[in-house]
Amino acid sequence: MIWGELENILKNNKKAERKLIITDGVFSMDGDIAPLDQITSLAEEYDAMIFVDDCHGEGVLGGGRGIVSHFGLQGRVNFEVGSYSKALGVQGGILAGSEDVRRHALNHSRSWLLSGSQPPAVAAAQKASIEVLMSEPEHVEKLWDNTNYFRKKLQSLGFDTGVSETPIIPVMCGESKKAQEMSKELRNEGVMVGAIVFPMVATDKARVRAQMSAGLSKEDIDIVLNSFEKCGKKIGLI
Repeated sequence: MIWGELENILKNNKKAERKLIITDGVFSMDGDIAPLDQITSLAEEYDAMIFVDDCHGEGVLGGGRGIVSHFGLQGRVNFEVGSYSKALGVQGGILAGSEDVRRHALNHSRSWLLSGSQPPAVAAAQKASIEVLMSEPEHVEKLWDNTNYFRKKLQSLGFDTGVSETPIIPVMCGESKKAQEMSKELRNEGVMVGAIVFPMVATDKARVRAQMSAGLSKEDIDIVLNSFEKCGKKIGLI
């Protein structure tokens, strides 16, 4: 169990002056969620800091607030990094933390000190994206409705969606060649789904990966599902 391994590493380095646990919030290849609640408990027990990359969790988990909110861990995670360029649909990055973290980043981050400022229009768009997320919860609700519908329908057709728990939904194909065939056939149907093959994943874990959107209607999703069924049968995946 990986968390047993993490605890062993923390035990073996108990006397280290600084300990930092780094994890994704949502893992981008499989769409599964890190057990950040368990990680946080271990970090506190062994006096370690936590750095979570939540680029795929923002706008998705915790009512859109991300994985820290999802597990109710506000104030217990040291560094939360995110992106405006995924669910929020804009551009740029986010580092959230305590006032000490903010002050240190402003004074010591090379990427901050040696960069030009963002254009005002980008900053305004970032602000607006957060305001929409906070004031219009129906977008996140629609995202999860679409996600659950799409994944359930894929599974009912006989597709393997792996361990996905989020709007990142892989369709497991096994061999790289099979994933590439599936991606090609779907493109011919007008559905753009990328093939994820070795070395991005293990040699026998190739897949095509779909990302669900709140902007799709059930009718849109049904069209995509029909294409998945047609192509999956054509290449012998189902």
